[in-house]
Amino acid sequence: MKGDGKNKKCLAYVAIFIVFQIIVITAFALTVMKVKGPKVRFGTITADNFSSTGSNSSLSLNLVTEFAVKNTNFGHFKYQNSTVTIYYGEQAIGTADIPQGKAKARSTRRTGVNISINTDKLSGSTNLGNDINSGVVPLTSEATLKGKVELMKIIKKNKSGKMSCSMSVNLTTRAIQDLKCK
Repeated sequence: MKGDGKNKKCLAYVAIFIVFQIIVITAFALTVMKVKGPKVRFGTITADNFSSTGSNSSLSLNLVTEFAVKNTNFGHFKYQNSTVTIYYGEQAIGTADIPQGKAKARSTRRTGVNISINTDKLSGSTNLGNDINSGVVPLTSEATLKGKVELMKIIKKNKSGKMSCSMSVNLTTRAIQDLKCK
């Protein structure tokens, strides 16, 4: 029974190795394999081709912005075509298409977007005339990006990123101010 001590020692090493592997796999699963939805935001926004009249409550402009998709995952996020919508109150006054794309792992993909805004289609009574006369028009925007996060070319998880922003158009400086995104 000379080799019996060696067998026990070998068995102990195998058991320690298995426990170590379980700890490594658990840590890997809890950190790297945890899939999160992307963060979707506007970059800086500028207003072009600006015109407004307070007498007939009309506002027309183009918002030029950078749409950013921040992917914090260890796999890429491939998203479908989507739309960003600008609202005055609860009524849509402008939309723009977001083309499908891919945000690489742990990076941010930026896309230039032009949004045409025209308030001529507003229905019902609004405070647009009062806002134009005050010189500041409040706007909100919403967008949802749906797609898949792919980890190690094996695991695919459906995720979506939502954006909801509020901003004000200053009519005297023709600038966007107070941009706040959630």
